[in-house]
Amino acid sequence: MPTIDELGVVTSLSSNDLFPVYSNQNGDTFAISASNLAKYVQSTITVNDGKITQYASPTLTGFSVQLNDDVYSVFLVLTPTGGFAAGTLVFPSKAKLVDKQEIMVTTTQAVTTLTITATGTSLIGAPTTLAANAFFRMRYDIINSTWYRVG
Repeated sequence: MPTIDELGVVTSLSSNDLFPVYSNQNGDTFAISASNLAKYVQSTITVNDGKITQYASPTLTGFSVQLNDDVYSVFLVLTPTGGFAAGTLVFPSKAKLVDKQEIMVTTTQAVTTLTITATGTSLIGAPTTLAANAFFRMRYDIINSTWYRVG
C-alpha cells in the first residue's frame, strides 16, 4: 500500500471524488465524497464579519469606554442614558493592532465633547462631537501607525 506522499496528484476535484475518513463512532475507515465533505464543512462553519460587537451604556457625563483591546475590529453600540457634555473612547493598545483593523461607533444620544484616546498612534479626522444617532468609522494603517476616518 502506498504512503500518502507516493499517491498521484490531481489539480481539480469532482463532486464524486472520494476522501478517506476514520470514524471514531464506528471505529473504521470509510470514504466520503467531495460533495458530502463540502456540505459537512459548510454546515459546521460559523461565519462572522470579523468584528466584535461591544455595548456601552454610560450613565454620567465624563464617561470613558475602553474598546476591546484585541486584534478584532469593533462595532461599538453606544447607548448613553441621555445627552452628555463629555465622553472618552479608548482605542485598543498599539501592541495589539493589525493593519486595516476598524472601529465603528454608533450612538443613540449626543456627546458634546468626544475625546478619543489612541496611545502610541495618530488620529486623522476623528470626530470631536457626536450628535444623537450619529456614527463614524476609523481604520488603522500599520505603516503610518495612524487611525484614519473612513466613514
